[in-house]
Amino acid sequence: MRASRLLLLALALGVAFPVAQTRTAKTLDIYVVDVEGGNATLFVSPSGESLLIDSGNGGAAASRDAGRIMAAVKDAGLTQIDNLITTHWHGDHFGGMAELASRIPIRHFIDHGGNVQPAAAADEFLQKTYPSLYAKAKHTAAKPGDKVAIAGLDWRVVSGAGEVIKASIPGVPGAGRPNPYCASFKPQDVDTTENAQSVGSIITFGKFRVAHLGDLTWNKEFNLMCPTNRIGTVDLFVVSHHGQPISNSDVLVHAIQPRVAIMNNGTRKGGQPDAMRIIHSAPGLEDLWQLHFSLLSGQEYTVPGLFIANTVDEPQAAMPVAALAPPPPGPAVPPPPAHNGTAYWIKVSAQTDGSFTVTNGRNGFSKTYKARP
Repeated sequence: MRASRLLLLALALGVAFPVAQTRTAKTLDIYVVDVEGGNATLFVSPSGESLLIDSGNGGAAASRDAGRIMAAVKDAGLTQIDNLITTHWHGDHFGGMAELASRIPIRHFIDHGGNVQPAAAADEFLQKTYPSLYAKAKHTAAKPGDKVAIAGLDWRVVSGAGEVIKASIPGVPGAGRPNPYCASFKPQDVDTTENAQSVGSIITFGKFRVAHLGDLTWNKEFNLMCPTNRIGTVDLFVVSHHGQPISNSDVLVHAIQPRVAIMNNGTRKGGQPDAMRIIHSAPGLEDLWQLHFSLLSGQEYTVPGLFIANTVDEPQAAMPVAALAPPPPGPAVPPPPAHNGTAYWIKVSAQTDGSFTVTNGRNGFSKTYKARP
């Protein structure tokens, strides 16, 4: 009776009580959403709390990608996004944010800080649009070592703003051990782009562990993983940088020993042979799942179609065996064909004992991975 009176009083005074998002599932659900070679990964804990990493492409693709994210949001039964991490200020990672925020409340905006790679679209967004999005919410510039508060999850930021954690994560398998792959590491050119600023996360749900490092690049992976492995081993690796070889060094991919990798690639972005060789040869890897068939892999380096959520942007009589050579970078490169039709996600449902099931949204194919001994 007293609770009823309090509720009536609150309504009379215009006081808003937060409405919890309730779920009956006991799993951590992860949707790797197809945003055509961008990134959008939605995590939903058993408590109903949610975190989205990145919001897809901008421009003409913003409405398309926000719609695809919203389809996952609806499937998860969410009425708001509690946390949004923007890993870095490249258009394929933040471009759909304003459109998404117009469709669903976002309560907490997380990023690495200011843009270090001047670009008109990013700079205008940060000056004119972003402040208005987080004005009535919470905004955090994350630093390595920070945690994101989500009931039931241990969410640790391990990289951001060009820095990485200095100490190993305590109490996790493999963390703090010497990394044998450091001895043969060969650095690439210093990366001065936003990729190297990526906010990277290690997520733990009971005995189930996930690595999602955004577009963190080759040399920064060395900083994180050498001379000791600071993040330990994981069950699921959301492949860095769409599966491109300027990321995904063996000092990272081989040392974390993922059982499953999911590559959020496009048909002509990611999946190059050099990266695929490293991923496929990771110790203990059972399966690689892909958001798209990669023309840059060809049949030589790809996986069976059961494990690929979306096919190609242009119908072909036969898939090429040889990997397609990527075009040289530069402003004269024509854009890839746009795929604006139906898109499918890859969904992971994990248990606290470390077991998990991966499902291909296109064909319904599922595979369950038992808990590690």
